Amino acid sequence: MVRTGFVEKNLRILFPLPAIAFVMVMMIFPIAYTAFLSFTNWNLTSGQPLNLVGLRSYARVLREPRVLDAIGRTFLFTGGAVFVEAILGTTVALVLHREFFGKGLMKLLLLLPLVATPVAIGIVWNLFYDPTIGLANYALSILGIPKLAWVSDARTVIAALVVVDVWQWTPMISLIVLAGLAGLSSEPYEAARVDGATERQILWNITLPMVMPTILTAMILRTVDALKTFDIIFAMTGGGPGYSSETLNVLGFKYSFEYFKMGQASVILVFLFAIVLLCSILIMKVRDRTQV
Repeated sequence: MVRTGFVEKNLRILFPLPAIAFVMVMMIFPIAYTAFLSFTNWNLTSGQPLNLVGLRSYARVLREPRVLDAIGRTFLFTGGAVFVEAILGTTVALVLHREFFGKGLMKLLLLLPLVATPVAIGIVWNLFYDPTIGLANYALSILGIPKLAWVSDARTVIAALVVVDVWQWTPMISLIVLAGLAGLSSEPYEAARVDGATERQILWNITLPMVMPTILTAMILRTVDALKTFDIIFAMTGGGPGYSSETLNVLGFKYSFEYFKMGQASVILVFLFAIVLLCSILIMKVRDRTQV
């Protein structure tokens, strides 16, 4: 009786315990352990024991031009991809929000890039970008434009990777925005049409402001994911040519599993975590200000 009474009185605490334990083990512990390692000089190839060095590990990483360049590339890749995806995804969602023949088939085709595996996508796009047999250069030759090296050229590799990311993840933005459009109230539209507003005025003054929080929510999800992009970049370029497509995630992987400098790799991942967190907070603040 006493045991049963204790369970009934503490149901609000006992039921969330499995979820809390999962979060602690699978999320909080890895973050805390990575933060701890970032203050060490742990190197698997040195034969030296793990020692705490404080902020010296951070200072050493920040003096590396390669790390600073990777931070810039991370922002360049993420900003370019998310900006284009937000515009294209919203445009596609606005088109799909209307009734037309083949709408169901269009929605089905939108899902195909999302279900493809990253390695397969990387292989297919590498063939597409191939300088000799790729369809990309064939299309350029038809238009009379000089051929490009695409992922083999440091000047074009980031743009080429952004195109792949846009192709794969624009459908996700479209589906999220489409769900937001479906939930909009019809009353503002009816009032606007009674007042004689044109379709363009309704789009800019009613639809986009009302759906903007949904668009920004989709951008938060994509920003967090794009900042952490690893599989597509590693499958297509491995961070090359040279270091020209190394983002923080790719560089952190190389420091960990190629150079075995676990302490410095942890510093890089802490920087990446801080960037993801700050970008998410900034976009959420913008979203809160746009609430209608």
